[in-house]
Amino acid sequence: MKYDADVAIVGYGPSGVVAANLLGQYGIKCIVLEKDKDIYARARAVTVNDWTMRCFQAMGLDQELAKTMDEMAGLRWVTYDGNEILRLTFPDSMMGRHPSTYSIYQPAMEKILRDGVDRYKDNIEIRYETMFSDIQEVDAGVEVRYKNLKTDQDESINVQYVLGCDGGSSLVREKLGIKLVGDTVNTRWVVIDARVKRWWKNRHLLTFWSDKKFPVVDIALALGNHRWEIPLDEDQSLDDFQTHEQLWPILNELGVTDKEVEIHQHAFYRHHVRHAEKWSEGRTYLLGDAAHMMPPWAGSGMQSGIRDAFNLCWKLKRVLNGDVSADILSSYEVERAPDVAFYTDVSVKLGQIIKQELSQEELSHIVPMLEKERPMFRVPELNEGWLLQKAEQNPAVGKILPQPMVTNSQGKLAYLDDLLEDNFVAIGNKKDPRQIMTAEEQQSWEKLNLKYYTLMDVDADGKGYDDIIDIKGSLIEWMTQHNADVVIVRPDKFIMAANHNLAFNA
Repeated sequence: MKYDADVAIVGYGPSGVVAANLLGQYGIKCIVLEKDKDIYARARAVTVNDWTMRCFQAMGLDQELAKTMDEMAGLRWVTYDGNEILRLTFPDSMMGRHPSTYSIYQPAMEKILRDGVDRYKDNIEIRYETMFSDIQEVDAGVEVRYKNLKTDQDESINVQYVLGCDGGSSLVREKLGIKLVGDTVNTRWVVIDARVKRWWKNRHLLTFWSDKKFPVVDIALALGNHRWEIPLDEDQSLDDFQTHEQLWPILNELGVTDKEVEIHQHAFYRHHVRHAEKWSEGRTYLLGDAAHMMPPWAGSGMQSGIRDAFNLCWKLKRVLNGDVSADILSSYEVERAPDVAFYTDVSVKLGQIIKQELSQEELSHIVPMLEKERPMFRVPELNEGWLLQKAEQNPAVGKILPQPMVTNSQGKLAYLDDLLEDNFVAIGNKKDPRQIMTAEEQQSWEKLNLKYYTLMDVDADGKGYDDIIDIKGSLIEWMTQHNADVVIVRPDKFIMAANHNLAFNA
């Protein structure tokens, strides 16, 4: 079969544009199919955390994106009579240069991501004004059919793999015959975005106004924007809120007037707790909302799609380069689905607090747990998937590697990922990992070009090559706490194995 590209990306929202950036960086030839040339003007997602920023760092875009974001101060759940149910501050990050949570303005974020794809014009082709229509596996590839809306002609391309990034109403998912299971809540919400004209009390705190009848999300967005998400009554229709003038009465109920803000757009949506029965069929994979949808309370819907793309794309690179078998791709859903399920569950629980659906007894159990564990800020880890070992063999296995500021042998100061880059690496804790690994283990990694690094503290003398100096000693401490003399780290910085039995079996 003659391929027009290696990969087709259907849909150019957050998941699709991140996939295009990553695959472009990897030198993979892609064709993107997207109906709308303009970025969707309405802000939907409101936040990104340090893990997502670490994904953006791998794309070389995190610092530019951070210029359009604001560090968030905290969260609170408050009743209208002033009772504060819960307040959470954000923990320190172990992921790198960024704080644990930012507020964003999504259209600005997506513009930078799209501009980032322009770096790879030689191998990423964006076909705007195209409408995906069907898909069929043929021989060792996939035929993707679509309508060219400029010519009204039916066209097709042949690729090796397809990424369905076409949202909750995914036609890719439908054509694959994959069912969407779960529920959609009947309540319709109006989302009002406004530009700030003057400061008001506690505007900087993300406030969930907790109430059975009138629960409201009140959140500062980046770049001088603010948002309210407000449920409509059963007797209210979309026609009641078509103009900005019709929106002011419900903002006035919250004490917000045209002295504080200028409304610039609004939209309506319902909350979904739904997922695809499976995330792939043959050579086609579903990402983001095409695979799963969750309520907005944990701010993890869009971010989960970005992490889907990051997980799948580095694996596709190795498969398309012939470094590993396509079996690795079966680990995509295995690794991502538990994380999505976790954040969906957290979202549902947080929604129950804001909508006051919990009894006082239930609330007395869940609030202390949230205060102590802060699950929406958890450090990611894998319990299963493409790992050489299980966590029972070493507690470091499956965890994501911390990212401190370090230097290399020549004194270059950088965050760790910028030195490790997109590689498989072995890191020895104050030891050369090659002194711990057997010759057979080292040989097994030759095809994947495993890089070897010795982690050192500032009081030691280096070899002059393959040294990483842990300036503050935090990574040395972390490895010591996890009883890890040496770790094998994947390109996405999850630890595959530690200490023993380190041979790679393709």
